[in-house]
Amino acid sequence: MKIFKKLGLLCVTCMLAITGCFFVGCGKDYNTIELNEVTHSIFYAPLYVAINQGFFAEEGLTVNLTNGGGSDTSMKALVANSADIILAGPETAVYTEAEGIADVPKVFGQLTHCDGSFIVAKNKHDNFTLDDLVGETIIGGRKGGLPAMTLQYIIETNEKGYKIGTGENEINFRDDVAFNLTASVWWEDSSVEYCTLFEPTATKMVKEGKGHIVASLGELSGSIPYTCFIAKSSYLKDHGDVAEKFLKAVIKGYNFIHDNDSEIVANALKNSFKDNSIEELKVAVEQYLAIDAWSQDMAMTPESFDTLMNVMINAKHLSEKSVFENVVDNTIANKLKA
Repeated sequence: MKIFKKLGLLCVTCMLAITGCFFVGCGKDYNTIELNEVTHSIFYAPLYVAINQGFFAEEGLTVNLTNGGGSDTSMKALVANSADIILAGPETAVYTEAEGIADVPKVFGQLTHCDGSFIVAKNKHDNFTLDDLVGETIIGGRKGGLPAMTLQYIIETNEKGYKIGTGENEINFRDDVAFNLTASVWWEDSSVEYCTLFEPTATKMVKEGKGHIVASLGELSGSIPYTCFIAKSSYLKDHGDVAEKFLKAVIKGYNFIHDNDSEIVANALKNSFKDNSIEELKVAVEQYLAIDAWSQDMAMTPESFDTLMNVMINAKHLSEKSVFENVVDNTIANKLKA
């Protein structure tokens, strides 16, 4: 399997050498964290609350947040040293470990433990079921990304035996669209009835009269490690104290969400989502609270990791299961929950 080579490994290696020299030369302040997120979504609300409520500042940290626009791009940033930590799907850590990267990136905190996307339809569907997808087209995310693989797993392991394809009795599952272009491609293509979107984009489509939220993939998929904080092994070894402070702040964000009503949480998120109204943010928060989207203790379990392996193998992006300890380091998360 040479999936990570698709990330531009040769280019990344050169960048690593250059940026590595830069960091050494300039005496990097590790209390300032360069954080790259896979996308910008209320699905990651504990992180934004921690930023906006000053919880990182309380830990003596400054977080510079950039948007990768996809897990593959975020992993490029981590390997190239332009990010200290990334928030991305754990499948990226699996890919890099399988490729034998020397300083292997490891999951050290799990932010979400279910799929955070919603099936959005152009037309209203009462009592939606997967049967409604048969004979239709759905854009499910980027090939090799966890959103696409999870939806494929939901479809193909269903007891009704749904088939993916372009036939009349099959589900036309598209994974050829870049993650951050899903909404626009879906809306502009009249042949596509369905797509999967995260919040606040899903609610925005509804508000604009473009679509209807018909199902939560989090409810359909059940527990799966979905979005995690990932850092290089060397970073966790040399700057574990910083990574610990980082997770402490995110946990404070999680507690804030669960200790306050959705309007207070929406106001705490507003600075990160200036184009969305408080009402839109409230709806999105309530959507994610309803499916218990966020991990309380941030430690990934071997059982959920095994589910991830099954999802990736089903999608044929992995030929054999990875070893849990080679991809996940729960040292800090376990310490914080003790």
